[in-house]
Amino acid sequence: MNRRELMLLLMGGAMTAPRTLRAQQKAMPVIGYLGNTSLDPNAPFMAAFRQGLSETGYVEGQNVAIEYRRAEGHYDRLPALAADLVGRKVDVIVAGGTTAVLAAKNATSTIPIVFNAGDPVEFGLVASLARPGGNLTGVSMMNTELMAKRVELVSELVPPAQVIALLVNPNNPGSERIMRELPEAAHAKGVRLPILKAATESEIDAAFATLVQLHAGALVLGPDPFFGEDRRKQLVVLASRHAVPAIYFEREFIAVGGLISYGPSRTAALRQVGIYVGKILKGAKPADLPVQQPTRFELVVNLKTAKTLGLTVPPSILARADEVIE
Repeated sequence: MNRRELMLLLMGGAMTAPRTLRAQQKAMPVIGYLGNTSLDPNAPFMAAFRQGLSETGYVEGQNVAIEYRRAEGHYDRLPALAADLVGRKVDVIVAGGTTAVLAAKNATSTIPIVFNAGDPVEFGLVASLARPGGNLTGVSMMNTELMAKRVELVSELVPPAQVIALLVNPNNPGSERIMRELPEAAHAKGVRLPILKAATESEIDAAFATLVQLHAGALVLGPDPFFGEDRRKQLVVLASRHAVPAIYFEREFIAVGGLISYGPSRTAALRQVGIYVGKILKGAKPADLPVQQPTRFELVVNLKTAKTLGLTVPPSILARADEVIE
């Protein structure tokens, strides 16, 4: 090989190296994570999502990247955020909450979407749980279906309550069904169920002021990502300040001083979402992955909060509790 040939070979290698590097960088798959709220990436349920990913061989920052998009409680921002992820050509979109899933579904019919949300059949997200049939699959949280059970539990915990209020976020598509079906369940228990609505911090404050005027003996909180992430502490503090026994939809409320919760394990659901995302990155199709339903439901009671409210938790509830905080 003469000097000229050697120089051409070296120059060709120098030009090829950046292209090879760019190809390697592009080869790392990208997950788009669409959240209804401020979405703390360090929250326990996000750790569960990453655990699910790792079980299929993917570790954030090593062989997969995650683009986070957060609506921060402003659900009207979700369509633009979903469109942004689609424009960036992410490989998979993860959407938490029915509103976010609907925004993602409307933004793409080709990019796989993995969700944890309400009833996906009711909202037209999938054809059926067993055979999703399109580009969406995930976990159905069944929170709406559990609302009647929550009314039953809080009635058992506070027997004198004749008025049990329901607080929902009207911007959540699942709230319509709850407002339609739950009054019947409450009537069966012999209690009145006034419905209060709140979609902002100030509206939550106003709702609790109304609770006092209604002489509500207890409160049932409708499932909603905005309530569960951005406003969790506010809700628990207001319930304590107004001495209103409240039942929540996930254990995280009890960890910050809430009274009682009943619902599916969110961390278990997010781990399953992570597993599904990993499978799709390896070539599986959402249409072939059945929508999962929770197999674990958690009843959590805070005895310290009960004592503060002057309540004695019945042995029947303590016997069924998965966790009791003292």
